[in-house]
Amino acid sequence: MSNILGISAFYHDSAAAIIQNGVITAAVQEERFTRKKHDSAFPHNAIKYCLEFSGLSLNDLDAIVFYDKPFLKFERLLETYYAIAPKGLISFITTMPVWIKEKLFLKRLIQTNLSEIEKVNFKKMPLLFPEHHLSHAASAFYPSPFTKAAILTIDGVGEWATASICEGNGNQIKVLKELRFPNSVGLLYSAFTYYLGFKVNSGEYKLMGLSPYSSIDNERVQDFISIIKSELVDIKEDGSICMNQKYFNYREGITMVSDSQWEKLWGFPKRNSNDEIMVYHCHLAKAIQVVTEEIIIKMAKEAKRLTGADNLCMAGGVALNCVGNGKLLLSGIVDKIFIQPAAGDAGGAIGAALAAYHIYLGKERKTILNAGDGMQGSYLGPSCSNREVEVLSEKYNAVHKNIDGFGELCEQTARLIAEGNVIGWVQGRMEFGPRALGSRSILADPRNPAMQKKVNMQIKFRESFRPFASSVLAEDAALYFKLNGSSTYMLMVADLIEEKRKKLPPNYNNLSMNEKLYFLKSDIPAVTHVDFSSRVQTVDRNINPGYWELISCFKKLTGCSVLLNTSFNVRGEPVVCTPEDAYKCFMRTEMDYLVINNYIYRKVDQPAWNENSKEEFLPD
Repeated sequence: MSNILGISAFYHDSAAAIIQNGVITAAVQEERFTRKKHDSAFPHNAIKYCLEFSGLSLNDLDAIVFYDKPFLKFERLLETYYAIAPKGLISFITTMPVWIKEKLFLKRLIQTNLSEIEKVNFKKMPLLFPEHHLSHAASAFYPSPFTKAAILTIDGVGEWATASICEGNGNQIKVLKELRFPNSVGLLYSAFTYYLGFKVNSGEYKLMGLSPYSSIDNERVQDFISIIKSELVDIKEDGSICMNQKYFNYREGITMVSDSQWEKLWGFPKRNSNDEIMVYHCHLAKAIQVVTEEIIIKMAKEAKRLTGADNLCMAGGVALNCVGNGKLLLSGIVDKIFIQPAAGDAGGAIGAALAAYHIYLGKERKTILNAGDGMQGSYLGPSCSNREVEVLSEKYNAVHKNIDGFGELCEQTARLIAEGNVIGWVQGRMEFGPRALGSRSILADPRNPAMQKKVNMQIKFRESFRPFASSVLAEDAALYFKLNGSSTYMLMVADLIEEKRKKLPPNYNNLSMNEKLYFLKSDIPAVTHVDFSSRVQTVDRNINPGYWELISCFKKLTGCSVLLNTSFNVRGEPVVCTPEDAYKCFMRTEMDYLVINNYIYRKVDQPAWNENSKEEFLPD
């Protein structure tokens, strides 16, 4: 058996993954253990978990693989600084000491950190460095259900590449075309993320969620699109782009753009993170979202042209743009799309390990028998033992009840949700990647129009405009959404079908953000965004039978096959990992109940339940 450890680290979203004989055994982000969101540190804890779960020591491994090539990245930095000199001096002085001290000698740094976990004989241990975009491509293609596919990777920047088109065939990946730094779709989108007051490398999804508050038909949106295309970026028919570097600072400065130049372009200053969101911010968000979708679709057409493949695999941070993914799926360019659920740098750990297994070791791919792909629903992280839950209960003297049987637990939980309660739900192995898929989730009734505001403001402590995802029974998805296929990993946005929509007033597009947000738009208003869209997770009985059973119980009780699902965390924190993480989050928010394994927790000041009844678990 071949055992390979994949590592991503030192930039953002550090992670580790173990591949055993071609099968992904374990994968987890370091942030889940350290509680530092997007932690970039060496993933000591993630590696320890992956080894322990897989029953391995470091010396049992056949290879250790880092997800990019540091020397190529260093070459890009040096050439960039040389090309723009004397500009970029401050950035050079800031960056170079870190590279010379740490990243340039990354092999030694990795070996030193691994030695802190366990003594390793590195003379017999291959340490491999595939290119960044190959790691992305491998993370998407090898776990996919396709024997042949086009592969599209799009992100900020790896070493030199910022996007690539590859062909996957059997166990091989061939790079066909690359877009190179400084031209980057990811950096273009991040520049707008920065200017609209969100944090680069983490706030891009907020920009995506803001864009539906405007409309493609709006005259100012069209003006902004024209400015983007005439001043900022030239878009070619193959999806490649050429960015006007006069307006961007990311090569030489410490900000993404020149604030003064952009203020002249758009007619308003950079928004600070705490400033009120104005309608023109929505217009600009809509404009860059539309342009990004155009680029993605052109790249996908080029990938189809070059490969002739009917299937497409995607990875890289831009592949998390689920609005664009939904448009791409509906375009019909390809028949099927598989997107790596951890499409960002964390997923590079999986891709690096798989690239080593299939390309370096030359191993054939195995037939995928579980869940239709090799990601196993992305449930690849730690689970909670009942003993851990019992220790938690004793430590905090927590008010809780143990339910006999998972079926009864689902019935009780579904009833609580239908009664208007918000539930923290912790079951099975934690998800790998940014999406909560019914293992570490906060759940609520999507039919309740008050839930969108309650969960955003009183539980997540985040911006009120942010939409929530829909978890729907896979077999019932067509009863709610215009979705061409499945969306197992919550990476597709789909429109609500006409029958589920409410009639909008004639002046809807002229309403304020809050008026649009809280207008009753559908039968499931808490998960219906202002443009009748929703980020959809189709829940398959074969992939997550427990979560499927819970939604089925809710359907039996209410006739509704959908739950509001958001990640179990609050703003600025990673998704919860342990029972203690979950309990602390529960107690700090206005969540009503917490379910961990077969235990249900309530707060002391909540009405007591009937302790003598095994049939009911509702407040008296």
